[in-house]
Amino acid sequence: MATLGNSGIDVFPLSLGGNVFGWTSDKDASFEVLDQYVSGGGNFIDTADGYSAWVPGNSGGESETIIGEWLRSRGHRDQIVVATKVSQHPQFRGLSATTIAAAADASLGRLGVEHIDLYYAHYDDESTPLIETAAAFDALVRAGKVRAVAVSNYTGARIREWIEIARREGFALPVAVQPHYNLVARANYETDIAPVAAAENLAVVPYYGLASGFLTGKYRTTEDLSKSPRGGGAAALLENGGLDVVGALDKIARDRGAEIATVALAWLRQRPRVVAPIASASTTAQLPALLASATFDLSADEAAALDAASSKFA
Repeated sequence: MATLGNSGIDVFPLSLGGNVFGWTSDKDASFEVLDQYVSGGGNFIDTADGYSAWVPGNSGGESETIIGEWLRSRGHRDQIVVATKVSQHPQFRGLSATTIAAAADASLGRLGVEHIDLYYAHYDDESTPLIETAAAFDALVRAGKVRAVAVSNYTGARIREWIEIARREGFALPVAVQPHYNLVARANYETDIAPVAAAENLAVVPYYGLASGFLTGKYRTTEDLSKSPRGGGAAALLENGGLDVVGALDKIARDRGAEIATVALAWLRQRPRVVAPIASASTTAQLPALLASATFDLSADEAAALDAASSKFA
């Protein structure tokens, strides 16, 4: 287990992404994935109030609803760390104080819980004064509705600004940051956000740890991309050095008798400040490789080989 910054909240070093629940995984499949994740030692589930509003027929909150039904049916709420986010639900856009308060209550209702363990500002809302947003998150902590505050998709400068405001006003400090970070998306995080995370003892919980499936090795040709609803985001990587990274992963995986996804997530987990990469699974067949990453340690030479293969993305 690893601790989320200064929160005292201990989490399994792989977070299960809930973005596929209500999208590529229906309720029954989602329950199976959640059960297997917990059976494998997992306790850290990541979702957002906007998941999965982009799916035709959905309105947002589907993932939270499925997770809430699962929590109620299994009866082990106290053993699970639930992270969710605010700002992208169609009914609760942005980060004004009134929006945050209403969105948090809606998330609590869908999840069927008394508190959210880790509550993220999902995307920065520069139209709302940051002090208003920080105060609204602090109010949720004081009300017992949220245990710890976090940010996602914020620049390093805006994270510093939030922390400065929180210290000055006595608000709850963010304990974690959720950036886009993986072997083929390094530069923005490593140059802009990592220094802030290190200076402020922020836990790093990266999303797109497998680059929407590209770092599992399943997309190696344009034909492969056409076979998956999530393949579109990997198209540019085929012609931009991404296959060099997959090749390096493949070699380590073959040498160690592991899955490519396991190696990719292990590299991420071993980066400074990273507490738990996020990875999602639509089926239980995908989970063993993800869970294995929590205990798979790369040698210094292996890590260096991956660093070199992905250096053009740094």
